[in-house]
Amino acid sequence: MRWIAFFIGIGALAQTPAQTTATELDIAGKDSWVDTMLDVRPSDVLAISASGTMSVRNGKTTSKVTADGASRGFRDLLKSYPVNEAGQGALIGRIGSSETATPFLVGSNKSWTSPRAGRLFLGINKTGNDAPDGTFHVKIEFTSRGPEVSTAPKDTLPSKVTVEIVDRIPRRVVDAQGNAGDNTNFVVVGDEKKVLAAFEAAGWVKVDKAKEDAVIHGLLSILNKEAYVELPMSELTLFGRVQDYGLAHAEPIAVVMQRHHLRLWKAPFKVDDQELWVGAATHDIGFDRDQRNNGVTHKIDPDVDLEREFVKESLDDTGLVASLTYVAPSQPSKEARTATGATFHSDGRMLVIQLR
Repeated sequence: MRWIAFFIGIGALAQTPAQTTATELDIAGKDSWVDTMLDVRPSDVLAISASGTMSVRNGKTTSKVTADGASRGFRDLLKSYPVNEAGQGALIGRIGSSETATPFLVGSNKSWTSPRAGRLFLGINKTGNDAPDGTFHVKIEFTSRGPEVSTAPKDTLPSKVTVEIVDRIPRRVVDAQGNAGDNTNFVVVGDEKKVLAAFEAAGWVKVDKAKEDAVIHGLLSILNKEAYVELPMSELTLFGRVQDYGLAHAEPIAVVMQRHHLRLWKAPFKVDDQELWVGAATHDIGFDRDQRNNGVTHKIDPDVDLEREFVKESLDDTGLVASLTYVAPSQPSKEARTATGATFHSDGRMLVIQLR
């Protein structure tokens, strides 16, 4: 009987009842991100409603908007809103306060399922030059709660990726002419669907592969009055083929000059019968001279480990990561040049990301 009582108790912990009282707070136009003091779990379902209006200015015109925000206009193409598809003055949210946290549209009334664990913040969709005036009164209720999240340190869990496996991965990618380029600096263990879902949850978007796709996608973005963030990236080779996916994480207004970006290749071998995806991540910070042809190319941050850490933090914030470890290859790449001639440095370690 004691064992039965024990298992009943475990079941009661897993099925946490929904919060019965609502949290209410005001979000003013002048506010940055406001801490709701609510910690959410993956699969929590929240009902969020907002009343009130906000005065927003677009050019010489001032209008009052609800928490759904103003209708997007062509002027918005030149603005860098936290939520690209939402209008000025809309109520928005995000989980966590780090640079990698991805904002989302809340609006006047939203039933929202949390994709990961973290603290919920609310704010206003605005640029640094906007000055919305007014207040939204927000009410938040948990309609159901997801399971508790494990708090075990991710770097203490055993990794399935060993030095021997990492040594099977080329240290560098190459361009079409065979010039060695960026370091391979992280791997993800998981099937294709899970890998892409994790990056999407972390705010990464798939870039257009072809110039023709870029033209069509860019035109559609203009018609929808959204800034275009999926600009193509150059093709580089690993395992004898170009990248399977190119992903970017950028603010719309800065995407041409600077953006976080990475390339992914599916390895030709598995780890414990699971797919292994190899990545090369760098951070574009401006423009530079291409030493191959004296053309213009992107300049990367020479401390490429910072971009590896950005990938780590962005994925870890999703709640979809089971473990995070580092493996040092037997012959690390620590000082090198990109295919375009720029120098970079690294500690040479490979970040290993095991998905749940």
